Amino acid sequence: MAEQIPGRELARGFYHDVVAPIVGGRPHAAALIGFGSDVLGFDDARSTDHGWGPRLQLFVEPAAAAAVSRDIDAALPETYRGRPVRFGWDDVPVGHHVEIAPLGAWLTTRLGVDPTHGLRTLDWLAMPHQRLAEVTQGPVFHDAPGVLARVRSGLAWYPQPVWLYVLASQWQRISQEEPFVGRASEARDELGSRRGAARLARDIMRLCFMLERRYPPYMKWLGTAFSRLQCAADVAPALERALAAHTFAERETALAAAYRLVGERQNALGITPRVDPEPRRFYGRPFLVSAATEFVTACRSRIDDPRLRSLPLVGSIDQFADSTDLLTRPRTTSTVVAALIDDDNPASPPSRHEDQA
Repeated sequence: MAEQIPGRELARGFYHDVVAPIVGGRPHAAALIGFGSDVLGFDDARSTDHGWGPRLQLFVEPAAAAAVSRDIDAALPETYRGRPVRFGWDDVPVGHHVEIAPLGAWLTTRLGVDPTHGLRTLDWLAMPHQRLAEVTQGPVFHDAPGVLARVRSGLAWYPQPVWLYVLASQWQRISQEEPFVGRASEARDELGSRRGAARLARDIMRLCFMLERRYPPYMKWLGTAFSRLQCAADVAPALERALAAHTFAERETALAAAYRLVGERQNALGITPRVDPEPRRFYGRPFLVSAATEFVTACRSRIDDPRLRSLPLVGSIDQFADSTDLLTRPRTTSTVVAALIDDDNPASPPSRHEDQA
């Protein structure tokens, strides 16, 4: 029986014990990035039943790719540490999983753009958070040319103006739905009120990732990754209370606490003018809401790129779309983002809410 071992450790040993001797002195980088729970360190015993085993990416110069591929195909063993080196799952045929490619070409398939040539604002907004997390957080085992390290450093987080823009957009999302938790409850729609609280909890969690300069992973691992953030110690209990609440009063009190905490954390960063984070009533209605619109204004005031500051507050692709079929097609995400932030037709920022009824 194969020993239970974290995927990162398995891949590291596989590289040093098996792959590195085959590659020899040829310049290359080796890492475990891309898809898979093991890339982010979230794999467990359940993960091993599906697409899991000795694997990694091997980045070489274009002229060397064919020769390295031949050598790897010919020299890989049948097993490593009790697990088959060649395996398949679902519609993936049996084969080894040492991906061999030039770095720029491989990154283009994952991100929709080759970041080794620089990135435009549109490129930043079109790259899904999950893909950015996969590329920047997976372990690197070797990087003799140093190119992979430079690329990962450049992708580690948004440039300051883009960061402020996505923060403003995230606060905008919160402002557009937060009063409806109370309005639904007032209309005796408790299911709707709970659903609204759940959506806001997700948006608050994602805002916390942005404040800590971390790309939030997709839904399966969002809570796990959130628990590792610094802010989780105080924000998570408030969100748990909001989701467990049986009455709107309890729900509202818990959400208000979460709003206050994340507002204080943004103020502590010093990247925007200070905003009073204390929740307040929604205009003349008896519902507590956050200082979201004030934080939107504060974020936009510090964006030093006039074009970026004028864009509609839709944010990055993940902030307005959550279709897996879209987010796993990087070239399509670029088309969608380009359509929304068309240079020739910039939309005015949407109002806090579309319907107060």
